[in-house]
Amino acid sequence: MIGRLNHVAIAVSDIDAATAVYRDTLGAEVSGKVAQTEHGVTTVFITLPNTKIELLEPLGENSPIARFLDKNPAGGIHHVCYEVEDILAARDQLVARGARVLGDGEPKIGAHGKPVLFLHPKDFLGTLTELEQA
Repeated sequence: MIGRLNHVAIAVSDIDAATAVYRDTLGAEVSGKVAQTEHGVTTVFITLPNTKIELLEPLGENSPIARFLDKNPAGGIHHVCYEVEDILAARDQLVARGARVLGDGEPKIGAHGKPVLFLHPKDFLGTLTELEQA
């Protein structure tokens, strides 16, 4: 069902400082900052040969990333994202197997302009899991 690893998301309190670590210290290719208003985050993507790293900074007081950083002030891995060929079929198969989809269960448009869903971390070894339409 799942395809390749699309990205690993890291929550940060200072996206400029985090971007500098990847760009200046590690020599990685980084994108510009993009406000994802619907999701309550600002994102930067780091391109690697085999996947991406997504830096997430809170955008607004109700950002889910702000709550994550309240519990984890130093930041840390927030979620992993896997590609799926058919997000609705994947959702239906997972729900039939007992997995919980967060929110209303309907895909939303993610940072790459493609439909995404999030799966409850308690169903996936304590890891918040994002599925993205390939």
